Amino acid sequence: MRTVSGAELRSVLHHRMLVERLRQTFRAGVETPPAHRHRVETYGASDAALLLAPAWQVNQAIGLRIDTVFPDNAGSDLPRTQGVYLLVDGKTGVPQVLMDSSTTLARRSGAASSALAASYLARPDANRMLVIGTGPLALELVEAHTAVRPLRHVLVWGRDPQKARKLAARFHRPKFRIEATADLEGAVRGADIVVCATASQTPLIHGDWLQPGQHLDLLGGVTPEMREVDDECIRRARVFVDCRDRTPAEAGDIAQPLASGVLTADDIAGDLFELGRGERAGRRFYDQVTLFKSIGTALADLCAARLATEMVLHNDSIR
Repeated sequence: MRTVSGAELRSVLHHRMLVERLRQTFRAGVETPPAHRHRVETYGASDAALLLAPAWQVNQAIGLRIDTVFPDNAGSDLPRTQGVYLLVDGKTGVPQVLMDSSTTLARRSGAASSALAASYLARPDANRMLVIGTGPLALELVEAHTAVRPLRHVLVWGRDPQKARKLAARFHRPKFRIEATADLEGAVRGADIVVCATASQTPLIHGDWLQPGQHLDLLGGVTPEMREVDDECIRRARVFVDCRDRTPAEAGDIAQPLASGVLTADDIAGDLFELGRGERAGRRFYDQVTLFKSIGTALADLCAARLATEMVLHNDSIR
């Protein structure tokens, strides 16, 4: 069984290629049974968690993402979340590849799903992007969106301005400007695409800031209690999700407006499966405000793992 490091994944999982493979995979569909979460007792202040997320394509491939979450690791300068991804042959059940999941695979598949949605929902000429959040996903999101839209100017906002400045300083590309900002409202008003990837419990983006033609891409707020946008954003936007069966129940930005009546199930215009198959239209006119809410799907992990395996094994064969 081949082991693939995070460095190898970064070298073979290019965003443009992954976005197009995801497009094909959402069209075809993947079996994604409910993920499993188990509480693991520890001797620390907080209990840990074991997360298991399976997915498979019949007679092709089986994948299992295995993550651990140890909240107390922050005090030991270790990541809170760590994990691996196991890819198994779908015809024989033989394990093929074991790879890092908590960093490169998960971040890259999440960012590519976000960019895939933008390819349907953001204006074709969108070139100004705001990234809200300074976590490890932020730079992946910038890279992924450059694969689908002609970005030229990116602003980064975070609660800690120093982290935002450090993040902006890490990105170097000719003819491309990225810088930190402390003016969240002004940055939202001036952006074509607003990407939010935070753990906020209260809305960061307000509906009266939005401008015609903007696209909102929400990747944080992955529990029913969390919010990244207020109700007015939901009222003003045409709303899409990554998957209808989980996101409306699990993501606070959708679950709370559904519970209060601000949003109805019929108001959700589509998901990535329907967009990919052409069953639902994306952006319908230039000045429309669109909103995409994602909590992640095991389909994206399986797709990324299969693509990475193909590329790594191809490189092995030509050495």
